Amino acid sequence: MSFPTHRPRRLRRSEALRDLVRETRLTAAGLIYPMFVCPGTNVRQEVSSMPGIHQQSVDQIVEEAREVESLGIPGIILFGLPESKDPRGASSISAQGVVQRAIEAIRKAKLKLLVITDVCLCEYTDHGHCGVIENGEVANDATLSVLAQQALSHARAGADIVAPSDMMDGRVGAIREVLDEHKFENIAILSYAAKYSSGFYGPFREAAQSTPQFGDRRSYQMDPANAREALKEVELDLEEGADMVLVKPAMPYLDIIRRVRDAFEVPVGAYNVSGEYAMVKAAAQNGWLDEKRVVLEILTGIQRAGADIILTYHAKDAARWLKP
Repeated sequence: MSFPTHRPRRLRRSEALRDLVRETRLTAAGLIYPMFVCPGTNVRQEVSSMPGIHQQSVDQIVEEAREVESLGIPGIILFGLPESKDPRGASSISAQGVVQRAIEAIRKAKLKLLVITDVCLCEYTDHGHCGVIENGEVANDATLSVLAQQALSHARAGADIVAPSDMMDGRVGAIREVLDEHKFENIAILSYAAKYSSGFYGPFREAAQSTPQFGDRRSYQMDPANAREALKEVELDLEEGADMVLVKPAMPYLDIIRRVRDAFEVPVGAYNVSGEYAMVKAAAQNGWLDEKRVVLEILTGIQRAGADIILTYHAKDAARWLKP
């Protein structure tokens, strides 16, 4: 019999011992902080369903970006709330768009942050879908050129990484082709390769003002019941030129993160989405759980599942808690 020769509790007796043998070491170096850019000046409006998260004008984005940098968080991802919307999301490709101006302002401020930009149409279309509508449906191929031009406009403004989140077939290839044609071959693509049609996106849709005006997104986002399909989506995006891939949401799809990590030798990201954030915040505000302990446990679990990169609204708090 192994007992008492083997006593795993020996290595749990103190914090020093636990730290010494810890298998997963969470740090701020793998976190990305999402930010919402809106028109105007000196605008900082808290999102009611996401305490601590704001819609902000470019000047305020720069100030919060300074804070993000000071905390040791390596990068941000920008989402835009445009001044006007139309059926094709034309404002998303404008050099004077909110995201493009935010990128330029961050560059002018000499911040050493990686700037990632969300590439999608849902925030920019008057119907709230992630693509162009034709005959009452989201038209896959007609959407690709708009997405590619949006990514190109972000690259021209100074983005480091573009992150298509629309889930149109072929969009990574279309974006890679246009970027390369215009001498932006060094701009990386972080593909939302396995983005599920999830109930956890509700607060984001308030923050980004992107609720669909009819129907839903199940015809292009993935069925939550499918796992093998996620591997197919990742493989296709890598074949088209994606440099990194993302699983979204994170917590209900830890098994998908692990399967992607085991199957592919590329950086794997996970998006700890708005609904996951809002649930923790609501429970903490009601005194039902210890926010710090739960947030760090969640992020550790996502990393343990195989995520190298975690997009999370908890990034600033986590970075403060993780400081030695």
